[in-house]
Amino acid sequence: MASASPSSITLQNMSAQKSTIIPSSSPTKPLPVNLSVIFMCRPIRSKGVRSLGVSRYDEVMVDDEIDKICRLQNGSDVRGVALEGEKGREVDLTPPAVDAIAESFGEWVIKGLESENGRLVEDVRVSLGRDPRISGSALSVAVFAGLSRAGCMVFDMGLATTPACFMSTVLDPFSYDASIMMTASHLPYTRNGLKFFTKKGGLTSPEVEEICHQAACKYANRLAKVSTMLATLPTRVDFMSAYAAYLRDIIKERVNHPTCYDTPLKGFHIIVNAGNGSGGFFTWDVLDKLSADTFGSLHLNPDGMFPNHIPNPEDKTAMALTRAAVLDYSADLGIVFDTDVDRSGVVDAKGNPVNGDKLIALMSAIVLREHPGTTVVTDARTSMALTKFITDRGGHHCLYRVGYRNVIDKGVQLNKDGVEAHLMMETSGHGALKENYFLDDGAYMVVKIIIEMVRMKLAGSNDGIGSLIEDLEEPLESTELRMNVIAEPRHTKAKAVEAIEAFRQCIEEGRLQGWELDSCGDCWVSEGCLVDSNETPSAIDAQMYRAKVSDEENGQYGWVHLRQSIHNPNIAVNMQSTVPGGCRSMAAVLRDKFLLASGMNKTLDISQIDKYIGS
Repeated sequence: MASASPSSITLQNMSAQKSTIIPSSSPTKPLPVNLSVIFMCRPIRSKGVRSLGVSRYDEVMVDDEIDKICRLQNGSDVRGVALEGEKGREVDLTPPAVDAIAESFGEWVIKGLESENGRLVEDVRVSLGRDPRISGSALSVAVFAGLSRAGCMVFDMGLATTPACFMSTVLDPFSYDASIMMTASHLPYTRNGLKFFTKKGGLTSPEVEEICHQAACKYANRLAKVSTMLATLPTRVDFMSAYAAYLRDIIKERVNHPTCYDTPLKGFHIIVNAGNGSGGFFTWDVLDKLSADTFGSLHLNPDGMFPNHIPNPEDKTAMALTRAAVLDYSADLGIVFDTDVDRSGVVDAKGNPVNGDKLIALMSAIVLREHPGTTVVTDARTSMALTKFITDRGGHHCLYRVGYRNVIDKGVQLNKDGVEAHLMMETSGHGALKENYFLDDGAYMVVKIIIEMVRMKLAGSNDGIGSLIEDLEEPLESTELRMNVIAEPRHTKAKAVEAIEAFRQCIEEGRLQGWELDSCGDCWVSEGCLVDSNETPSAIDAQMYRAKVSDEENGQYGWVHLRQSIHNPNIAVNMQSTVPGGCRSMAAVLRDKFLLASGMNKTLDISQIDKYIGS
């Protein structure tokens, strides 16, 4: 029989336990022992949880490279390689690194609450959820240790979703002060990461940068071996049942079925593809309990190796399998979740995939019926046709920086500035609504679509949700290319910024005829949909510019968007065109008039662009 690490044994046994939440005594202080440090969690008294011994993770030598931790920042998240197996990538999201980041987050939360309340605070409560990745058990122990050392009470939600982690800070009787979700979204099983929440929502990139900097200092200053010991386990809580009940109640109340109030989905067949991530709960705890027929649903059981396909609504295999199931079972709707369920996509009754611009259009149609004239905020990779779709329905379209956190924060800021914005969505499938705490919740977005589907049926329509976007035009051409940055890892960010700023200067100097930096107009966004021109501009986490492209024959026929990747050392090039050959023509101008003319081909690998032009 194969052996397991102490930490994995502990958390596997805990997963079957449930406990009530009981206030605990004050945390014990860290006890130094020679060159090692033993960290004790605060004692927690609970029913139904027996002592399972001590969990520890392996000792590691801590070096003096502060940037090792700082490079784990991924916009408003932390992401890294947690397991060996990726060619050319070393494991960098280690238990000691996670421990330092969790401790710094706990300290940051406590400091914020003390500043807000004007006094010292006690019993700060933080929850942790995770997706099914196989590195989750060991890294969870590190999070528990770091939070406990910071002086926080720790609550283990077990398998959870990213939106549920935020909701655990606002739903009674839980109402934690903060929460962490351990996930790497759609990335391979070897990766993992952390997402951070307070009652105000997800942390911003500058906030995560501050936390990572503090963690880097802790990591570098521990000049001896580091070990962590959990003498007392965190409190295990079942939040997902409460979250599922919350979603069920929303469907029942808003459908308000005249004859089947408690079973409003009776007669509807809905297929769910959870991709072996955390989304299976939506089938058995939401849809089944509302009497939907979910027979034929796919990959509901969590499996951290993701054996069937990447859990991602943008993944072609995921959408193809879901489409096939919808058609095979004559279902009314298909749903595809990503790993941690902060994104989703759907398939309509005719088997048409609804993701990207189509999903934004569908949600815009629903929201504009409820809030006429509202502004829809999206990233700047959406099509000109989507803008027309939104404005034709009386809405306004704000194009903004790529990055779901950027898009959501822009919507929050617009509402503060008196511009009503009820929907914020990125083409990746992240969608947030003002009515739901500005939270990007893939399950809540699907709930909105299901409610609209049932309402249409009750009103006598058999057209299905696909009919809401029948008039959305699709771009004739669309492509995404990548240019790798040729530099040492620590210099790639600066080199990417330099290249993108050179692109901006090239356009402003008129060296690209017919190219002009795009702007939003209504929402105080200018200079290629990047820069806020209002009195409180948001910090820029990654350089990117969108240029609209026109000629005398066609007028504006396309756009080009250059963006510094925050995941990898490269620059993404997105293009769309409404005329045949437009993307290839724009790529040729980009290469010949900018990359070669400016010498940027010495800094960037333009082989993908060369190949695309020559294809």
